[in-house]
Amino acid sequence: MSEIEIKLEPQDEYNHEPDEASNYNESMYFNVFDHNKQMGGWFRLGNRPNEGYAEMTCCIYLPDGRIGFMFGRPEISTNDVFDAGGMKFEVIEPFKSLRVQYKGKILLLENPKDMLNPSKAFKENPRVECEADINISGISPMFGGQAVRTDGKPLERDPEKSFSKAHYEQHTAGKGTIKIDGEEWSVDGLGLRDKSWGPRYWQAIEWYRWLTININDEIGFMFSIVHQSEDSERRGGIVLKDGKYETVKDCKIETQYDDDHFQKTFIAWAKTDEDEYEVKGRVLSLIPLRNRRNTPEGESLVTRITEGMTEYTYKGIVGYGMSEYLDQVIDGKPIGP
Repeated sequence: MSEIEIKLEPQDEYNHEPDEASNYNESMYFNVFDHNKQMGGWFRLGNRPNEGYAEMTCCIYLPDGRIGFMFGRPEISTNDVFDAGGMKFEVIEPFKSLRVQYKGKILLLENPKDMLNPSKAFKENPRVECEADINISGISPMFGGQAVRTDGKPLERDPEKSFSKAHYEQHTAGKGTIKIDGEEWSVDGLGLRDKSWGPRYWQAIEWYRWLTININDEIGFMFSIVHQSEDSERRGGIVLKDGKYETVKDCKIETQYDDDHFQKTFIAWAKTDEDEYEVKGRVLSLIPLRNRRNTPEGESLVTRITEGMTEYTYKGIVGYGMSEYLDQVIDGKPIGP
Protein backbone atom coordinates (compact mmCIF):
# COMPACT_ATOMS: atom_id res chain seq x y z
CA MET A 1 0.00 0.00 0.00
CA SER A 2 1.44 3.35 -1.09
CA GLU A 3 2.00 6.01 1.57
CA ILE A 4 1.74 9.79 1.27
CA GLU A 5 4.66 12.07 2.09
CA ILE A 6 5.14 15.84 1.97
CA LYS A 7 7.98 17.00 -0.28
CA LEU A 8 9.47 20.48 -0.61
CA GLU A 9 12.54 21.33 -2.66
CA PRO A 10 14.37 24.66 -3.08
CA GLN A 11 13.28 24.54 -6.74
CA ASP A 12 9.65 24.84 -5.58
CA GLU A 13 10.34 28.50 -4.76
CA TYR A 14 10.34 29.04 -8.54
CA ASN A 15 7.34 28.58 -10.79
CA HIS A 16 6.18 25.19 -11.97
CA GLU A 17 5.04 23.84 -15.30
CA PRO A 18 1.24 24.25 -15.24
CA ASP A 19 -0.86 21.13 -15.43
CA GLU A 20 -3.80 20.86 -17.81
CA ALA A 21 -6.54 21.99 -15.40
CA SER A 22 -8.15 25.14 -16.77
CA ASN A 23 -8.16 26.67 -13.28
CA TYR A 24 -4.47 26.03 -12.56
CA ASN A 25 -3.21 28.69 -10.13
CA GLU A 26 0.28 29.38 -8.83
CA SER A 27 0.42 32.08 -6.20
CA MET A 28 2.74 33.75 -3.73
CA TYR A 29 1.62 35.87 -0.79
CA PHE A 30 3.56 38.04 1.66
CA ASN A 31 2.48 40.07 4.66
CA VAL A 32 4.58 42.33 6.84
CA PHE A 33 3.75 44.58 9.81
CA ASP A 34 5.96 47.15 11.49
CA HIS A 35 5.21 46.74 15.21
CA ASN A 36 6.47 50.21 16.14
CA LYS A 37 4.54 52.08 13.44
CA GLN A 38 1.46 49.82 13.60
CA MET A 39 1.28 49.67 9.83
CA GLY A 40 1.96 47.13 7.13
CA GLY A 41 0.28 45.24 4.36
CA TRP A 42 0.06 42.20 2.15
CA PHE A 43 0.88 41.46 -1.45
CA ARG A 44 -0.32 38.62 -3.67
CA LEU A 45 0.17 37.43 -7.22
CA GLY A 46 -1.77 34.43 -8.47
CA ASN A 47 -0.88 33.33 -11.99
CA ARG A 48 -3.67 31.63 -13.93
CA PRO A 49 -1.75 30.88 -17.12
CA ASN A 50 -4.37 28.57 -18.64
CA GLU A 51 -6.91 31.38 -18.32
CA GLY A 52 -4.48 34.03 -19.57
CA TYR A 53 -4.39 36.34 -16.57
CA ALA A 54 -2.97 36.88 -13.09
CA GLU A 55 -4.73 37.97 -9.91
CA MET A 56 -2.78 40.90 -8.44
CA THR A 57 -3.61 42.33 -5.02
CA CYS A 58 -1.88 45.05 -3.01
CA CYS A 59 -3.30 46.02 0.40
CA ILE A 60 -1.57 48.49 2.73
CA TYR A 61 -2.77 49.44 6.22
CA LEU A 62 -1.69 52.95 7.21
CA PRO A 63 -1.18 54.06 10.84
CA ASP A 64 -4.19 56.42 10.75
CA GLY A 65 -6.66 53.68 9.75
CA ARG A 66 -6.76 54.37 6.03
CA ILE A 67 -6.21 51.43 3.70
CA GLY A 68 -4.61 51.50 0.27
CA PHE A 69 -5.99 48.77 -1.97
CA MET A 70 -5.63 47.68 -5.57
CA PHE A 71 -6.74 44.56 -7.42
CA GLY A 72 -6.28 43.68 -11.05
CA ARG A 73 -6.38 40.82 -13.54
CA PRO A 74 -3.49 41.70 -15.86
CA GLU A 75 -2.97 39.50 -18.90
CA ILE A 76 -0.13 36.96 -18.80
CA SER A 77 1.09 34.51 -21.41
CA THR A 78 3.43 32.40 -19.28
CA ASN A 79 3.84 31.03 -15.76
CA ASP A 80 7.61 31.51 -15.80
CA VAL A 81 7.69 34.47 -13.40
CA PHE A 82 5.67 36.48 -10.90
CA ASP A 83 5.60 39.85 -12.65
CA ALA A 84 2.22 41.35 -13.56
CA GLY A 85 0.12 44.44 -12.98
CA GLY A 86 2.99 46.44 -11.51
CA MET A 87 3.84 43.77 -8.94
CA LYS A 88 6.96 41.62 -9.01
CA PHE A 89 8.29 38.89 -6.72
CA GLU A 90 11.89 37.71 -6.93
CA VAL A 91 13.55 34.73 -5.26
CA ILE A 92 17.05 35.83 -4.25
CA GLU A 93 17.90 32.66 -2.31
CA PRO A 94 15.30 29.89 -1.83
CA PHE A 95 13.81 29.71 1.69
CA LYS A 96 16.00 32.62 2.85
CA SER A 97 15.67 35.82 0.81
CA LEU A 98 13.01 37.26 -1.52
CA ARG A 99 12.01 40.69 -2.80
CA VAL A 100 8.54 42.21 -3.16
CA GLN A 101 7.95 45.23 -5.40
CA TYR A 102 4.84 47.13 -6.46
CA LYS A 103 4.60 50.28 -8.53
CA GLY A 104 1.26 51.59 -9.71
CA LYS A 105 -2.02 53.09 -8.66
CA ILE A 106 -3.72 52.33 -5.37
CA LEU A 107 -7.21 53.18 -4.12
CA LEU A 108 -6.92 55.23 -0.92
CA LEU A 109 -9.87 54.44 1.37
CA GLU A 110 -10.78 56.67 4.31
CA ASN A 111 -13.55 54.17 5.10
CA PRO A 112 -12.39 50.67 4.08
CA LYS A 113 -15.93 49.29 4.46
CA ASP A 114 -16.69 51.14 1.21
CA MET A 115 -15.39 47.96 -0.43
CA LEU A 116 -18.67 46.25 0.41
CA ASN A 117 -19.68 47.88 -2.88
CA PRO A 118 -16.47 47.70 -4.96
CA SER A 119 -17.72 49.53 -8.05
CA LYS A 120 -18.98 52.42 -5.91
CA ALA A 121 -15.76 52.44 -3.87
CA PHE A 122 -13.60 52.69 -6.98
CA LYS A 123 -15.69 55.57 -8.28
CA GLU A 124 -15.80 57.62 -5.08
CA ASN A 125 -12.27 57.22 -3.64
CA PRO A 126 -9.04 58.64 -5.08
CA ARG A 127 -6.51 56.53 -6.96
CA VAL A 128 -3.02 57.67 -6.07
CA GLU A 129 0.54 56.62 -6.85
CA CYS A 130 2.03 53.82 -4.77
CA GLU A 131 5.46 52.23 -4.56
CA ALA A 132 6.53 49.40 -2.29
CA ASP A 133 9.95 47.75 -2.19
CA ILE A 134 10.47 45.24 0.61
CA ASN A 135 13.19 42.66 1.20
CA ILE A 136 11.86 39.50 2.83
CA SER A 137 14.02 37.22 5.01
CA GLY A 138 13.02 33.84 6.40
CA ILE A 139 13.20 33.63 10.20
CA SER A 140 11.82 30.10 10.56
CA PRO A 141 11.96 26.66 8.96
CA MET A 142 9.63 25.90 6.07
CA PHE A 143 6.23 24.33 6.75
CA GLY A 144 4.33 22.31 4.17
CA GLY A 145 4.97 21.29 0.57
CA GLN A 146 3.40 18.92 -1.91
CA ALA A 147 1.70 15.67 -0.96
CA VAL A 148 3.04 12.84 -3.15
CA ARG A 149 2.69 9.07 -3.19
CA THR A 150 5.81 7.12 -2.33
CA ASP A 151 5.20 4.86 -5.34
CA GLY A 152 5.50 7.89 -7.63
CA LYS A 153 1.92 7.75 -8.91
CA PRO A 154 0.01 11.06 -9.00
CA LEU A 155 -2.67 11.83 -6.45
CA GLU A 156 -6.11 11.96 -8.04
CA ARG A 157 -7.77 15.37 -7.56
CA ASP A 158 -10.98 16.91 -8.82
CA PRO A 159 -10.09 20.39 -10.18
CA GLU A 160 -13.66 21.58 -9.49
CA LYS A 161 -13.21 20.92 -5.76
CA SER A 162 -9.56 21.86 -5.44
CA PHE A 163 -8.05 24.78 -3.56
CA SER A 164 -4.42 23.76 -4.24
CA LYS A 165 -2.35 20.60 -4.54
CA ALA A 166 0.70 22.06 -2.78
CA HIS A 167 1.10 24.72 -0.12
CA TYR A 168 3.84 25.96 2.18
CA GLU A 169 4.33 28.78 4.67
CA GLN A 170 7.13 30.53 6.55
CA HIS A 171 7.43 33.25 9.18
CA THR A 172 9.49 36.14 7.90
CA ALA A 173 11.01 39.56 8.53
CA GLY A 174 10.51 42.41 6.07
CA LYS A 175 12.44 45.62 5.57
CA GLY A 176 11.95 48.34 2.98
CA THR A 177 9.88 51.36 2.01
CA ILE A 178 6.27 52.16 1.17
CA LYS A 179 5.26 55.36 -0.66
CA ILE A 180 1.65 56.46 -1.11
CA ASP A 181 0.54 59.78 -2.60
CA GLY A 182 3.83 61.52 -1.82
CA GLU A 183 4.13 60.18 1.74
CA GLU A 184 6.90 57.69 2.52
CA TRP A 185 7.32 55.21 5.37
CA SER A 186 10.26 52.98 6.17
CA VAL A 187 9.06 49.53 7.22
CA ASP A 188 10.98 47.16 9.47
CA GLY A 189 8.67 44.41 10.60
CA LEU A 190 7.62 40.79 10.74
CA GLY A 191 5.17 38.69 8.79
CA LEU A 192 4.37 35.45 7.06
CA ARG A 193 4.49 34.26 3.48
CA ASP A 194 2.99 31.36 1.62
CA LYS A 195 3.04 29.75 -1.79
CA SER A 196 0.64 27.33 -3.44
CA TRP A 197 0.14 25.75 -6.84
CA GLY A 198 -2.44 23.55 -8.49
CA PRO A 199 -6.11 23.88 -9.52
CA ARG A 200 -8.03 26.47 -7.47
CA TYR A 201 -11.51 27.84 -7.17
CA TRP A 202 -12.25 30.19 -4.27
CA GLN A 203 -15.63 28.48 -4.03
CA ALA A 204 -14.16 25.01 -3.38
CA ILE A 205 -14.62 25.35 0.40
CA GLU A 206 -17.52 26.62 2.50
CA TRP A 207 -15.46 28.76 4.90
CA TYR A 208 -12.07 29.12 6.53
CA ARG A 209 -10.33 31.09 9.28
CA TRP A 210 -6.62 31.86 8.82
CA LEU A 211 -4.62 33.70 11.47
CA THR A 212 -1.00 34.74 10.88
CA ILE A 213 0.72 35.98 14.01
CA ASN A 214 4.14 37.40 14.87
CA ILE A 215 4.51 38.19 18.57
CA ASN A 216 8.22 38.90 18.02
CA ASP A 217 11.03 37.34 15.99
CA GLU A 218 11.15 34.35 18.36
CA ILE A 219 7.44 33.58 18.86
CA GLY A 220 4.92 33.22 16.04
CA PHE A 221 1.80 31.30 15.15
CA MET A 222 -0.35 30.29 12.21
CA PHE A 223 -3.78 28.87 12.97
CA SER A 224 -6.05 27.49 10.25
CA ILE A 225 -9.56 26.06 10.25
CA VAL A 226 -10.74 24.95 6.78
CA HIS A 227 -14.35 23.80 6.56
CA GLN A 228 -14.87 22.18 3.18
CA SER A 229 -18.20 20.53 4.01
CA GLU A 230 -20.12 19.03 6.91
CA ASP A 231 -17.99 15.91 6.49
CA SER A 232 -14.64 17.63 6.05
CA GLU A 233 -12.98 20.15 8.38
CA ARG A 234 -9.25 20.56 8.95
CA ARG A 235 -7.89 22.30 12.05
CA GLY A 236 -4.18 22.88 12.23
CA GLY A 237 -1.29 25.27 12.01
CA ILE A 238 2.15 25.90 13.45
CA VAL A 239 3.83 27.45 16.48
CA LEU A 240 7.24 29.05 16.01
CA LYS A 241 9.24 28.77 19.22
CA ASP A 242 12.99 28.58 19.84
CA GLY A 243 13.68 28.60 16.09
CA LYS A 244 11.59 25.47 15.48
CA TYR A 245 8.04 24.70 14.43
CA GLU A 246 5.59 22.75 16.55
CA THR A 247 2.70 21.29 14.56
CA VAL A 248 -0.77 22.23 15.77
CA LYS A 249 -2.89 19.13 16.32
CA ASP A 250 -6.12 20.98 17.07
CA CYS A 251 -7.30 24.57 17.34
CA LYS A 252 -10.45 26.62 17.80
CA ILE A 253 -11.31 30.27 17.35
CA GLU A 254 -14.12 32.02 19.24
CA THR A 255 -15.03 35.25 17.43
CA GLN A 256 -16.98 38.36 18.33
CA TYR A 257 -18.41 40.07 15.24
CA ASP A 258 -19.57 43.61 14.53
CA ASP A 259 -22.95 44.51 12.98
CA ASP A 260 -21.64 43.69 9.48
CA HIS A 261 -20.43 40.27 10.66
CA PHE A 262 -16.78 41.30 10.39
CA GLN A 263 -14.40 39.80 12.93
CA LYS A 264 -13.76 42.28 15.76
CA THR A 265 -12.11 40.36 18.61
CA PHE A 266 -11.42 36.69 19.12
CA ILE A 267 -9.66 34.12 21.28
CA ALA A 268 -7.63 31.41 19.53
CA TRP A 269 -6.64 28.21 21.28
CA ALA A 270 -4.25 25.59 19.93
CA LYS A 271 -2.70 22.35 21.08
CA THR A 272 0.58 20.79 20.00
CA ASP A 273 2.32 17.64 21.26
CA GLU A 274 4.46 19.93 23.43
CA ASP A 275 2.04 22.51 24.85
CA GLU A 276 -1.24 24.44 24.69
CA TYR A 277 -1.49 28.07 23.58
CA GLU A 278 -4.03 30.87 23.87
CA VAL A 279 -3.76 34.04 21.80
CA LYS A 280 -6.16 36.98 21.87
CA GLY A 281 -6.84 39.04 18.76
CA ARG A 282 -8.20 42.56 18.25
CA VAL A 283 -8.78 43.83 14.72
CA LEU A 284 -7.31 47.30 14.17
CA SER A 285 -8.27 47.86 10.53
CA LEU A 286 -10.28 45.70 8.13
CA ILE A 287 -11.23 45.59 4.47
CA PRO A 288 -13.97 43.34 3.01
CA LEU A 289 -13.17 41.75 -0.35
CA ARG A 290 -15.06 39.36 -2.58
CA ASN A 291 -14.64 36.90 -5.43
CA ARG A 292 -17.42 36.04 -7.86
CA ARG A 293 -17.73 33.21 -10.36
CA ASN A 294 -20.52 31.97 -12.58
CA THR A 295 -20.83 28.22 -12.97
CA PRO A 296 -21.33 26.65 -16.43
CA GLU A 297 -24.99 26.28 -15.42
CA GLY A 298 -25.22 30.05 -14.90
CA GLU A 299 -25.31 30.04 -11.09
CA SER A 300 -23.63 33.07 -9.51
CA LEU A 301 -21.28 32.16 -6.65
CA VAL A 302 -20.06 34.85 -4.24
CA THR A 303 -17.18 34.48 -1.80
CA ARG A 304 -16.46 37.09 0.90
CA ILE A 305 -12.96 37.48 2.33
CA THR A 306 -12.44 39.90 5.22
CA GLU A 307 -8.81 40.96 5.71
CA GLY A 308 -8.00 42.41 9.13
CA MET A 309 -4.77 43.91 10.40
CA THR A 310 -4.84 42.48 13.90
CA GLU A 311 -3.18 43.13 17.24
CA TYR A 312 -2.38 39.84 19.00
CA THR A 313 -1.57 39.26 22.67
CA TYR A 314 0.18 36.15 23.98
CA LYS A 315 1.16 35.90 27.65
CA GLY A 316 0.95 39.68 27.94
CA ILE A 317 3.23 40.29 24.93
CA VAL A 318 1.72 42.27 22.07
CA GLY A 319 2.40 41.43 18.42
CA TYR A 320 0.72 41.90 15.04
CA GLY A 321 -0.47 40.01 12.00
CA MET A 322 -3.51 39.18 9.90
CA SER A 323 -6.90 37.61 10.44
CA GLU A 324 -8.40 36.38 7.18
CA TYR A 325 -11.97 35.06 7.24
CA LEU A 326 -13.38 33.49 4.07
CA ASP A 327 -17.07 32.63 3.70
CA GLN A 328 -19.33 31.66 0.87
CA VAL A 329 -22.29 34.04 0.82
CA ILE A 330 -25.72 32.40 0.74
CA ASP A 331 -28.85 34.57 0.59
CA GLY A 332 -26.71 37.62 1.30
CA LYS A 333 -25.12 36.21 4.47
CA PRO A 334 -21.68 34.67 5.15
CA ILE A 335 -22.17 31.06 6.23
CA GLY A 336 -19.29 30.52 8.68
CA PRO A 337 -19.64 30.61 12.47
